[in-house]
Amino acid sequence: MSKIPSAIEPNSLTAQERNELTSSEQANFIGRMDKEVFDDELRRKMHQDLIDTYDEELENEIDDYMRDFRFDGREMSEQERLDRRMYFQELVRLQRELIKLQDWVVARGERIVVIFEGRDSAGKGGAIKRITQRLNPRVCRVAALPAPTEREQSQWYFQRYVAHLPAAGEIVLFDRSWYNRVGVERVMGFCTDAQYEEFFQSVPEFERMLVRSGIRLVKYWFSITDDEQHSRFMSRIHDPLKQWKLSAMDLQSRRRWEDYTKAKETMFERTHIPEAPWWVVEGNNKKRARLNCVAHLLEQIPYKEVPRDEVELPERKRDDEYYREPIPDDMYVPPRY
Repeated sequence: MSKIPSAIEPNSLTAQERNELTSSEQANFIGRMDKEVFDDELRRKMHQDLIDTYDEELENEIDDYMRDFRFDGREMSEQERLDRRMYFQELVRLQRELIKLQDWVVARGERIVVIFEGRDSAGKGGAIKRITQRLNPRVCRVAALPAPTEREQSQWYFQRYVAHLPAAGEIVLFDRSWYNRVGVERVMGFCTDAQYEEFFQSVPEFERMLVRSGIRLVKYWFSITDDEQHSRFMSRIHDPLKQWKLSAMDLQSRRRWEDYTKAKETMFERTHIPEAPWWVVEGNNKKRARLNCVAHLLEQIPYKEVPRDEVELPERKRDDEYYREPIPDDMYVPPRY
């Protein structure tokens, strides 16, 4: 009978007891010890991976905390710590649901388009980043088109956007969209009155065509107050990590706040259709805006959890004749850290 009952852990044996074991029992003992070491190492690595994941999330949130908690030196209050913890808990919960949505989209061959429009610095990019953070980029991708080229300006207006529409099993998030025509192009005088009116005649039918083709279309407008936009622009001006976000068009949007307001009101009036209504996200609080937007997006789509097959890691095949050539030292990145 084995001297190592299954209920006794190998670490509980004394050195003398280990010496009294037979060779087969010692082999069994060593195997169990190796498994314990392996399991402990696996748990350690999984724990470290979890920490790294949260570190990445903190990096994503650094914009929100640097000004409040780093530059002026004050500490978080208890309420702020609770709010922060609740935000991360809800964000991760919603991201789990987004993964379920992604699996459902792939399994059913669904096509989803989500449009993000709104004031400059209203938080569109932050919301998009949290949606895509844990999703497969081959399934969920972002379309953020630059200014049209001379050739694109001569095309049918919607043509360059059509090229980015999803195929089966894909989600596309438009970081600004065809609504540029009645926003920045209208306010800055980049389109004629005839082009402006033609857009309003075409876009409702264009979006109805998308919906009839089976695309699920969701449109969000991120709204912030005049004072909040001023605060965010000042933050971008004085923070070297954010200055790239501040474009010449952004500066003009401050001067033309009321013009953009009128353009938005006209856009809502003429493009808020039953097949593709507008949804307004209050963006003064970035975190609430992100959570509210993601939660609402999930409610717009009747997804269900797709059962997954249990994953088993196959054994690695080893070839005793294989020799791994050493990598020259000068090919390694210098270990500065």
